[in-house]
Amino acid sequence: MKPLSQLFSLKKTEDSQIKILDENEEDREQIRITYYQSGFAASIKATGKPIVLKACLQNLYMSFEDQCRKQKLEQDRLKQPYKEEQEKNRTELKKSEAAIGIYEKKEQDVTDEIDQIKNEIIEVKRNPDKYGIEDGKGLKAQFYIGLFLLLPITLYVLVFYISASYSAFFKEFANDSLTAAIFDANALTNSFKASWLEGVLVITIPFVFMGLGYVIHMVQKGKGIKNVFRMIALFVTTFLFDALLAYQIEKKIYEFNKTTDSAPYNLNIALGEAEFWMIIFAGFVVYIIWGLVFDFVMKEFENIDKIRSFIRGKKENLLDLEKLKTDYINKVNDFKQQIVTITGKISELQSKIDGFVFPVKEYLHYHHQYKEGWFQAINTEIALPHTEKTELLQNCDLSSEEHLSKLNLVDPDFQHLVYSKN
Repeated sequence: MKPLSQLFSLKKTEDSQIKILDENEEDREQIRITYYQSGFAASIKATGKPIVLKACLQNLYMSFEDQCRKQKLEQDRLKQPYKEEQEKNRTELKKSEAAIGIYEKKEQDVTDEIDQIKNEIIEVKRNPDKYGIEDGKGLKAQFYIGLFLLLPITLYVLVFYISASYSAFFKEFANDSLTAAIFDANALTNSFKASWLEGVLVITIPFVFMGLGYVIHMVQKGKGIKNVFRMIALFVTTFLFDALLAYQIEKKIYEFNKTTDSAPYNLNIALGEAEFWMIIFAGFVVYIIWGLVFDFVMKEFENIDKIRSFIRGKKENLLDLEKLKTDYINKVNDFKQQIVTITGKISELQSKIDGFVFPVKEYLHYHHQYKEGWFQAINTEIALPHTEKTELLQNCDLSSEEHLSKLNLVDPDFQHLVYSKN
């Protein structure tokens, strides 16, 4: 039998490390024939004994493996996919490290912003002027004084307009009621006695004026010529309403007191009556005062509430920033986990690159050629009865299968077997 080492030196080239798989088809065929011939010759010499076949196959495998380890160019070619995959993983590793740097910077920026907002929440209570907010201590006193004045003025407005609207719309004047033309103590009672609709109308008219006062307060917050015209329109509307109430009340008084010589009631007559102007000033002027006090109280309350609004807004910002910070932290942790996974893959690939790749399909091809030569020699060159020859072939086949089974190469579904470096 030819030495197994000769199987790997059939073609000599200037590069002694060119692998068997790099040979042309003619060389491959020659190698196949050589394996076949080697198996054939060994079988004749051993008279086909299975135990010898087992030893020969083991020597064949060890020799083939040793040659694979020595063939650097072929190993480099077989390891190229692992190197490429390793480079891809290293690229992903750099991307993950860059992403961690970016999100850690964002996390730090958010943390700095959170610390700044927390300091502002503490500082605004000590020094509200720093944030354009007036000191709330003096504002509280002004607010309570204004509120103290607003309550009785509001009560006066309610009483006046309940009485004036009842006198203007529903009251029938008599001698005993002329003195109560403007302020009728029984206006609310009499209106509900007459009808609940009449009572509801009388009691809700004052709230119309107070609603106008609230609208004026809201319009004052705006700027521009449009708001100026709106303010003027509101004041004119209120004045006209008061003037109509005064005109109607004064007309009823005039009609009750007129004689056959009296002229028909008109605006000139109303403007000349003192009661007409009393009603207007008792209503409109007080209403103006009520509106100013109400506006003052609302502004003072808004100034007091600015600190709380400022803190409330900052706390809402804190919640949003905390969520954003948590999101950044989670992303950093995710990328760190990716780095651990990628680093493990790189190390695993490196161990494969440092080891060697065993070409399983190639070995099985030569293994079967050797086995075929061995079996062919038994069939043609060894003289045995048919029964004994069949049994010998079966035993040799079992030895071959046992050999492949120990190597985990029975019907492999992989092209290469990688031996990693430990």
